[in-house]
Amino acid sequence: MDKLQRLHLRGFKSIQQIDLELTPLNILIGANGAGKSNLISFFKMLNEMMAEPGRLQQYIGESGSAQSLLYFGPKTTPQIEAQLDFEVENGSDSYRMRLFHAAGDTLIFEEETLSFIPTGRTEPRTDDLGAGHRETLLNKVAQHNEENYTARALRYLLQRCRVYHFHDTSSTAGVRQSCYSGDHRWLMPDASNLAALLLRFQEEYEHTVYRQIISTIRLIAPFFEDFVLVPNKANYVILNWKEKGSDRVFGPHQFSDGTLRAICLITLLLQPRDELPKLIVVDEPELGLHPYALNVIADLFDQASMDTQILISTQSRSFLDNFDPEAIIIVDRAEQASQFKRLSTADLDAWLTRIDQ
Repeated sequence: MDKLQRLHLRGFKSIQQIDLELTPLNILIGANGAGKSNLISFFKMLNEMMAEPGRLQQYIGESGSAQSLLYFGPKTTPQIEAQLDFEVENGSDSYRMRLFHAAGDTLIFEEETLSFIPTGRTEPRTDDLGAGHRETLLNKVAQHNEENYTARALRYLLQRCRVYHFHDTSSTAGVRQSCYSGDHRWLMPDASNLAALLLRFQEEYEHTVYRQIISTIRLIAPFFEDFVLVPNKANYVILNWKEKGSDRVFGPHQFSDGTLRAICLITLLLQPRDELPKLIVVDEPELGLHPYALNVIADLFDQASMDTQILISTQSRSFLDNFDPEAIIIVDRAEQASQFKRLSTADLDAWLTRIDQ
């Protein structure tokens, strides 16, 4: 399985410098303000950067400009450096970038390089994509140079490191609205195309994936019978559903916030194995979930980590109890910077006891 083996990150928000080795399952735990969400934000920036066309500049603007992204601002930290090392079937692929502070309080690429080290060798083959550009050139190189296998592989891997936020379940949230039924390639970050994706699963995997999703939803919502996914004349579909013992059809606005968030997570984690992202990043999946539902979701994360990588940020001790200590990364704020560490079982117990006090 291709996986993100190591992340080197310097100068991003509260992260002065980290060198983090990633395993199949990674659970971040720490106090408010320690920096958990800042690491999640880096992957969000990566998502925007790797979109086509790239949206890095849009992300920078929406985040409060470059000064909000640089560790203690551009006078202290003039650039963000990152390197992502992927373990692949025939060696190791690496993507490296340096984003430098530029006029207009934005960031431009000072460096963007790709490298591949074949198994059994130590010297990398490196491609330098240049400097001075405002959006990544990786997508362009991968599209227009079919013989550049490193660029194509890295584009595939980076585009499949996906961040999901299911926090917004308000009455105007996308997941509660209708969506185009053909928008079903993969789950959107806010699950706004959930109905379309479930409709495809119902049509293509009715007795496997779809049935497993339905049965798992019933574990946390025993009243739930099934979805009623019928596109209208404009080919839009909404997340209608039925209750057990009733023919009445309910709409998505009649799901509680916690139930709807659980449905989003269940669908994400139980989709076909070959459709899973390469890295699933979720910030605080425990929000609004009943303790029993939280245990069900934790088990799904554990199962999914056998087929893909998982990175979760949480503040829930009860959620944390579902995972082995080896999966847990503690996040502390020390010397004005976020620190990320894996601890022994004894040290982890002592650390958790200390933050509970």
